[in-house]
Amino acid sequence: MRRRSRPGRFAERTLDGVDDRGVDERIVYWIERRAGALWVVGRSINPQLRSTDEPRPDDVIFEGYELEEALAEANEALEDDLRVLEADGRTPSVKPFTRREVLPLLERFFFGR
Repeated sequence: MRRRSRPGRFAERTLDGVDDRGVDERIVYWIERRAGALWVVGRSINPQLRSTDEPRPDDVIFEGYELEEALAEANEALEDDLRVLEADGRTPSVKPFTRREVLPLLERFFFGR
């Protein structure tokens, strides 16, 4: 059985929609912290159909050292897909990524709290 989330992921969002052929698809966004204090924002399509949870290089949409930049990039990309889903007549209910969501996990990572 595959794991549902990778270690180091601090936040994740899932959107359900359809591709341009009308086939159901799942889009997963995430923010993770990697070695070297690197924040990574990823976007994968239909990760449940993959044989591994390892992200592909083309899944990464941002790498950087500032949490605020990672949040901004993640939310901008998420908003783009939300607009497409709404234009397709769907009404997804997904909250934006927030600093408040990530900080407790970051503190636990550093301080064990």
